[in-house]
Amino acid sequence: MPLKSSPKLGPKPFLKWPGGKRQLLPVLRQYLPPMRTYYEPFVGAGALLFSLQPQRGVINDVNPELINCYRVIRDHSEALIAELSRHRNERDYFYRLRALDRSEAFRQLNEVERAARIIFLNKTCYNGLFRVNRHGQFNAPFGNYANPNIINAEGLRLISQFLRRPGLRILNTDFEEVLENAGPGDFVYLDPPYDPVSTTASFTGYQHQRFAQNEQLRLRQVVDRLTEKGCRVMISNSATDFMCELYQDFQIIPVAARRSINVVGSKRGQIRELLILNYPVHATKHLCFG
Repeated sequence: MPLKSSPKLGPKPFLKWPGGKRQLLPVLRQYLPPMRTYYEPFVGAGALLFSLQPQRGVINDVNPELINCYRVIRDHSEALIAELSRHRNERDYFYRLRALDRSEAFRQLNEVERAARIIFLNKTCYNGLFRVNRHGQFNAPFGNYANPNIINAEGLRLISQFLRRPGLRILNTDFEEVLENAGPGDFVYLDPPYDPVSTTASFTGYQHQRFAQNEQLRLRQVVDRLTEKGCRVMISNSATDFMCELYQDFQIIPVAARRSINVVGSKRGQIRELLILNYPVHATKHLCFG
């Protein structure tokens, strides 16, 4: 599939998401291989997906509310825009809407109402921090912004048009299941919850199940199978000793990223990440091993 430049007015991420890759797109695109079908099992806000706009692709995320948003934008964009117009940027209203997933009333919401709720909370919560507790309930505080962009109607219509391409599939399942049918020439971008850089630095609050080291090990096993099948795999993760050791026989490229989502302002800023490839590129210095 030939790569194309991201159109100035093309689809863009509709949510602010932990670990979003919009700022790293120039780096990611620099190392992209030719591809047949695009796979992204941890799609999140979809920055790379919307930048490439593949004709054939499979996207997935374990977060059911996020995937519901993608499907509603694809199938019911006008109803979603109308529903978003009902919401008010007011503190008491925000907390009433946030509390719905703690009550039976949440089960009564239809798919459009659920998608509008998530988008509204994301646009009006503090620093766009999508965070849930161990029960999967949204718990980010009110942002108190004067004029948040709750309804980006044209942006949602552009995303809807793209997602309706017949070659695109949207799934909500385990990453291993998503990749079972990937084959030679397919490109897989893996952007899982990052390995924490310290015992207090882990932020996987956009899902209530923790993506611990045993899951990173399972992901590595999947990468090995994909490599054997002839898939080209790109992985983003944190620059920890564990990740360096786990992928020491792969191409590892240092990446400087900026963390923009954190409750504590002083913890935002430049961080080191890894870009891990199972295919050859003209390498820069290997960050982990000299």
